[in-house]
Amino acid sequence: MSKAKVAFICVHNSCRSQIAEVLGKLLAGDVLDCYSAGTETKPRINQDAVRLMKELYGIDMERTQYSKTIDAIPAPDIAISMGCGVRCPYIGRPFDADWGLPDPTGCDDATFIAVIHQIEQHILQLRDTYR
Repeated sequence: MSKAKVAFICVHNSCRSQIAEVLGKLLAGDVLDCYSAGTETKPRINQDAVRLMKELYGIDMERTQYSKTIDAIPAPDIAISMGCGVRCPYIGRPFDADWGLPDPTGCDDATFIAVIHQIEQHILQLRDTYR
């Protein structure tokens, strides 16, 4: 049985969607193929995300992740908006879910970690749905 392809979509694909992709691979890689993308890109991944994901999970996002657009990933079976706080653009299909997560960019570590843990909980719920 093939795994469902999940795309985590944010505007810049530099923070929340990247975190969701790597946590999806770590926590649900047995049942989901996880990707992230944005409607725009940034030259590098959010450095607070890189630092905190390394501290919390031992994941080196700077080595494995890069910002990419929607047309650079496989067509998803499941498309999830991270909750941009703005109207997310049409990506060629409707979103299956909007996680409504605040952008932690520029916030203190406690706020950033709270968002990371929210993403983790969403990933675990998604994983359990497909097990």
